[in-house]
Amino acid sequence: MKRTALLIKELAGGTVSSEITDVYPEPAEDFKVRVSYKNINRLTGKDIGEDTIKKILISLEIKIDNEDASGLDLLVPPYRVDVTREADVIEEILRIYGYNNIDTPEQIKASLQYSEQPEKNQLRNLIAGMLAAQGFNEIWSNSLTKASYYDDLENYNSEQTVRLLNPLSNDLNGMRQTLMFGGLECIVYNINRQNRDLKLFEFGNCYFKRNIHAKDDPASGYREEEHLSLFISGNSEPESWLEKPKEASFYQIKTFAENILKRLGFVHDNMKVNDSDNELFSDGLTYLSDNRVILELGIVSETLLKQFEIETPVFCADFNWEYLHAGQKTREVVFEKLPKFPAVRRDLALLIDKDVKFGDIRDLAFKIERNILREVGLFDVYEGKGIPEDKKSYALSFILRDDKRTLKDKHIEKTMTKFVNAFKREFDAGLR
Repeated sequence: MKRTALLIKELAGGTVSSEITDVYPEPAEDFKVRVSYKNINRLTGKDIGEDTIKKILISLEIKIDNEDASGLDLLVPPYRVDVTREADVIEEILRIYGYNNIDTPEQIKASLQYSEQPEKNQLRNLIAGMLAAQGFNEIWSNSLTKASYYDDLENYNSEQTVRLLNPLSNDLNGMRQTLMFGGLECIVYNINRQNRDLKLFEFGNCYFKRNIHAKDDPASGYREEEHLSLFISGNSEPESWLEKPKEASFYQIKTFAENILKRLGFVHDNMKVNDSDNELFSDGLTYLSDNRVILELGIVSETLLKQFEIETPVFCADFNWEYLHAGQKTREVVFEKLPKFPAVRRDLALLIDKDVKFGDIRDLAFKIERNILREVGLFDVYEGKGIPEDKKSYALSFILRDDKRTLKDKHIEKTMTKFVNAFKREFDAGLR
C-alpha cells in the first residue's frame, strides 16, 4: 500500500494525506501453550537443555510469556495454525534441533503379541490366492437361505435347520447347512447372463441346531462350522492357444481339491478315501483324516440340478475348514530324499457294481502289493449310455516305483495282472 501511494504521488500528482489505518475490529490472539521441560525430554528422548530450547523458540517467533522451574508459558503467533498444543511445540523444537542429533537407545522395550499358529486368516488368504491363480473367482452368498431346501434331505436333516423367528420372506427363513445351494444359485445367475464357464470358490460358515434343550446357555443348542466350497462348470480356459478348451470333469475338481490338501500338508497315505454317500452328489468321494470327514467332492446330482434348472454338469468340492485348520496346525512337514528311480503310471478302466466303493478297491490294491505301489487314484467315473443300469465305470491310475531299481515291463505287467485278477475275484469287475 505504501508503494502504491508513492506511485500515485509521483505519477498522478496525488497527496498522501494520512498514515495507513488498520481496520481490524477483532485481532486474532496468540495461542497460549504451556510446555514443561519434563515432557520435552520425555518425548524427544534427550535432555536438550533449557537455554537451547529457549533459543529455538525465539528463532521460531514464539514468545515466552512466563518462565518457571518446571516449564514455559508461550504465546504462539496466530499464523502458526499447526502449533496449538504442547506436542506441536515439542515437534517444532525437535525439528530445529535435528532428528539426527537424538541418540539411538541401546535397548528397545516392546510388548510381544502372540497369535494362533497357523494364523487362520493368513491360511485362508493363502488358499484364496492359490485358487485365484488357477482362474477361480470368489463368491459370497447369503447365509440366510430357504429352509425348504433341507425338507427332503437325510444328510442335512431339516430338524437341524436354524429357522428365523421373524423372517423377511420364505426365501430367507433359515440358516444354511451347506454352501452348495448358495453356489448353485450363483451358477444359475451367471448362466442366465450367458456366462457358462465357471470356476468359483467360497469361504463361509454353516449353521446347525443341536437336538438338546439348553436352558442355562441357549447358545449351546447351536453350532457353526466354517467350510470352503469349490464349483466348476462349463469349459475351462486352455493353458495355451494350441489347446482346446477342456470341459469340466470329475478329474478336474478332484485335482483342484487334492492340491489344496497337499498345500496344507495333508499326506494322502494318512487319509482314507471312500465313496461318498452324500445325496447331493450322484457320484463322489469322501476324504477322512483321523476319522473326521475333511472333504467331500463329486458330481452334483441331477435331481438337484433339475431343481435349479441347470442343464450342464456341475462339480463341487466341500471342505470342512475347521478340521483342515486344526489338522494343519499340528501337522509336521517331513522331508524325504528324492527317489533315484523313476515312477511308472498304469491306468485301468473297470466296470463294477454301483455298490463297490473306491476305498475298497484302493485298500485291496495295497493289500496285494505293498512294496512298489505308491498311489491309487480315481480320475473318472461314468454312468450312462453303454453302461448297464446297475454298473458304473471307474478309471483308475496306479503309480508304481521301486526305490532300489528301475522297474521293468515284465514286473509291471505282472503286478497289473495281479490287480485285475483280484478285482475280478473280489468285485466281479470287468475291463473296459
